[in-house]
Amino acid sequence: MTGEHRRGTTSSGTTEVPRSAELAAVLRSLGVRRGGVLMVHASLSGTGAAPELVRDALRDALGPGGTLVVPTFTPENSDTSRAYREAVAGMSEAEAAEYRRTMPPFAPDVSGCPTMGALAECVRSTHGAVRSSHPQTSLAGLGSGAGKLLRRHPLRSHLGRLSPMARLYAADAQILLLRVGFEVCSAFHYAEYLMRPRPPRRTYRCVVGDKGNWVEYRDLTLDDSDFGKIGAQLPPRMLAEAEWASRAVVLCAMRDVVDHAKGQMSGYRRALA
Repeated sequence: MTGEHRRGTTSSGTTEVPRSAELAAVLRSLGVRRGGVLMVHASLSGTGAAPELVRDALRDALGPGGTLVVPTFTPENSDTSRAYREAVAGMSEAEAAEYRRTMPPFAPDVSGCPTMGALAECVRSTHGAVRSSHPQTSLAGLGSGAGKLLRRHPLRSHLGRLSPMARLYAADAQILLLRVGFEVCSAFHYAEYLMRPRPPRRTYRCVVGDKGNWVEYRDLTLDDSDFGKIGAQLPPRMLAEAEWASRAVVLCAMRDVVDHAKGQMSGYRRALA
């Protein structure tokens, strides 16, 4: 993958450097595993810290043998996504048709991920980053294991058994929620593929490569509406918690929380079906 490598800098040295040092201390206290795999969801809004500095602090905590992974989802190029429905709400039929006609196609090397936050975009665009090929639910990574973890991502497996998410689970990855809640914990989607009964399937569409080149496929109906509730019911022993820039930071083992989420979903979602 190509991209511009950007070093974190600070004009005054009074905000970003202390925040970066504070984050390094938090990561150590939580138990980020050196040489391990770390999937990060983050909100940097209001921190005063450049995403490059946060990226570098995370990579320092992981060490030279570690791998940093972020979700780089792209709902902007789909007409079956929540983002599309929100974008065309209130448009006339003609306006919606024109909007759809000009929607940007997904290209792994260049497509941004604006809805995923500044850190995800920073990691994606860093020189040497690897990004999986799924036009809707790609992941990007930096580090020694990124190529192996993200190498294959079939169209019909958003975040299922054939996706990088399954390989993160197998690799005993850790999850870091940096100033965000479990509402955005995309690993819980993998639990949807493991639960019984499995969710129904639905049709997805997105534009890939060139404008107007639409592809259609079927996969599970993914539902993140209860992720916050699932996270709130995780046993405290599964979570290491701290604070950075006035918000919570949570570290957990992916296998533990996914297995627990699978159990929860298989119970009450079956009852609601």
